[in-house]
Amino acid sequence: MKVAILCGGLGTRLREETEVRPKPMVEIGGRPILWHIMRGYAARGFAEFVLALGYRQEAIKRYFLDYYHLSGHLTVALGTGAVGAHEGAREDWTVHLVDTGLGTQTGGRVKRLAHWLREGTFMLTYGDGVSDVNVADVLAFHRRHGKLATVTAVRPPARFGGLVFDGDRVSEFTEKPQAGEGWINGGFFVMEPGVLDYIQGDDTYLEREPLERLAKDGQLVAFRHGGFWQCMDTLRDLKLLESLWEGGRAPWQVWRE
Repeated sequence: MKVAILCGGLGTRLREETEVRPKPMVEIGGRPILWHIMRGYAARGFAEFVLALGYRQEAIKRYFLDYYHLSGHLTVALGTGAVGAHEGAREDWTVHLVDTGLGTQTGGRVKRLAHWLREGTFMLTYGDGVSDVNVADVLAFHRRHGKLATVTAVRPPARFGGLVFDGDRVSEFTEKPQAGEGWINGGFFVMEPGVLDYIQGDDTYLEREPLERLAKDGQLVAFRHGGFWQCMDTLRDLKLLESLWEGGRAPWQVWRE
């Protein structure tokens, strides 16, 4: 089963980082957030990816072109230019790198992947959000309901620290609690090829007419995930993710090193 990842946006709210590279290539712990997302899927047994590229796509292409040689030891014969790669930790992934245009919107990017996605059920997510959701469970949920699309619903992290009171005394302080109510689109979709027919063209936002029509037609269900989820929209978000990783407290690391 293929996993499509939207990697083509401009990332304007994280301009400090995205002036020189696409947002999926912004690093957490020395690895692009895109790698973290893909590693999470691969840990659940899904290791064929279709990346919808756009803004500064050459950076993502170069990363995967160089990945094999830069992930292990090398021997270089300077006289001939021959390069021999030796043991090292490498991912057994297949990655399709697809140019979906610079100005194409999220739905349009999915539509441009139709050639790779029409053969059966596929997964889809954004290239800037990590979670500890078990995507195999989302797939099982999707199959039980038999609808065209499943979205993972999450509770967004609160912006400010939370206080729990015992009278006037603060009994608990949580730095970044989950919101107490309300669910939002957290990505980590499972979809059938029929979803592609709901998308008109490049200017279509997936989150508007396609998902709205799917909901109206009774073809959209939500897998409620109460665990960790965090997008990387701002520098504040990036610093939070970095601190979790560096502190060995990254909930999205569902794999073993």
